[in-house]
Amino acid sequence: MKCLSNIKRRACPRRQIYRIAEDSEIPLVGCIAFGLIDRGTNVIQVRPISTCVLSCIFCSTDAGPNSRWRQTEYVVDLDYIIEEFEKIVKYKGCKRIEAHIDTVGDPTTYPQLVELIQKISEINGVEVVSMQTHGVLLNEKLIDELADAGLSRINLSIDAMDSELAKTLAGTESYSLAHIIEVAKYIAESSPIDLLIAPVWVPKINDHEIPKIIQFAKNIGAGKKWPPLGIQKYEAHKFGRKPRNVKPMSWKKFYSELRKMERKFKVKLVLRREDFDIVKLPMLPSPFKLYEKVKARIVAPGWLRGEKIAVARGRVLTIVDADDIPLDTTVYARIIRVKHNIYIARIE
Repeated sequence: MKCLSNIKRRACPRRQIYRIAEDSEIPLVGCIAFGLIDRGTNVIQVRPISTCVLSCIFCSTDAGPNSRWRQTEYVVDLDYIIEEFEKIVKYKGCKRIEAHIDTVGDPTTYPQLVELIQKISEINGVEVVSMQTHGVLLNEKLIDELADAGLSRINLSIDAMDSELAKTLAGTESYSLAHIIEVAKYIAESSPIDLLIAPVWVPKINDHEIPKIIQFAKNIGAGKKWPPLGIQKYEAHKFGRKPRNVKPMSWKKFYSELRKMERKFKVKLVLRREDFDIVKLPMLPSPFKLYEKVKARIVAPGWLRGEKIAVARGRVLTIVDADDIPLDTTVYARIIRVKHNIYIARIE
């Protein structure tokens, strides 16, 4: 499939975009890069697209124009993702569902984002629709449209209050902190959408910015229904970006520092499931067992270099070390991951 013109220019200059529709016979459960993720709670993660306009230097998924590992980006047809999402909602009992749009890129690159939120919000049992974004493509008009469509909360990533450092962290010279600040203020002050500011704390790089971000969130009145801040701990991932000389904090130190800032700023920073009304609900049953050998059909290029996408037993498998395996072939692969309905396998 050819790239959509507005995405090709800004988000995938050297990679193909692969369209996933119902007639592609590619299931939407099983792959971390697209579709739907069920981790056994009332929150269903919705990933309609994988592209991003930024190249954040700490990005755990190596997103954006500067990606070294990605070979394919995905976009899922609107009607298909809605149809499959509704099936999971029914399986969970049509109650207390939160749809969280949190792609491995930025959901604002999805051309039908407003329609996606509108259709999700109309499904029986969906009580919250939330979205994670860096906000680069947001503006007042789009925010108003998202609010009218039924978006409940925006988790907005602001990683520094210094404009030059913010550009460095975003890995993008055109990143405008001034624009993001105006977006945040508009959401907090003029929109029915709740605002949660979600910086990534990258040790040695933005340590001194975290207190400034906390104060900014308080000043603009973020978090009217949910907590105003969701500070994220930087983690080094195998295929993610790793800033030079940066070592992730231990969880113990991270939470200790958050508690200190809670006392100083008198704001909630150590978050728990109950803060977002997250409860356990039945998880989709796994058709695979760990280390089981399965027969699968290769149907699409993989997300990262060396990978292929395969289908088996109504689920998607990511096949690693599969460079030489052609599309539309049948293989036998050993399952090496089954956690949270995300499946990875290796050909034997």
